[in-house]
Amino acid sequence: MRMLCASTLIGEFFLLGFAGLVAMKDPDLSMATVWTVCGVAMALSVLLCGMLGRPIGVQLGWALQVGLIVSGFVVPLMFFLGACFAGLWWASVHYGRKIDDVKARWAAQQGQPEAS
Repeated sequence: MRMLCASTLIGEFFLLGFAGLVAMKDPDLSMATVWTVCGVAMALSVLLCGMLGRPIGVQLGWALQVGLIVSGFVVPLMFFLGACFAGLWWASVHYGRKIDDVKARWAAQQGQPEAS
């Protein structure tokens, strides 16, 4: 699960950077505000890669997905892209757990210690 989720989070890192570039074009927003918000979100996406082994990491990942969708109020395309990445996040968590279960069962059948 961690590998799939981390891949999604790294993709979101780049998406947030590009969304920041688009948001800079808005004359109502200052560059400092745009890059502070984007920078914090980008840092969070990278830090979450290291927290995926803990249950709070997955929950914070869901919070980041909500933030991506809500950012559509600034960059309207983010409504769509945020929903796409939320779907990828769900698939990464859901199928990643299934893959981990299959790996654990296979390791048990082989008499090997569980792979992490």
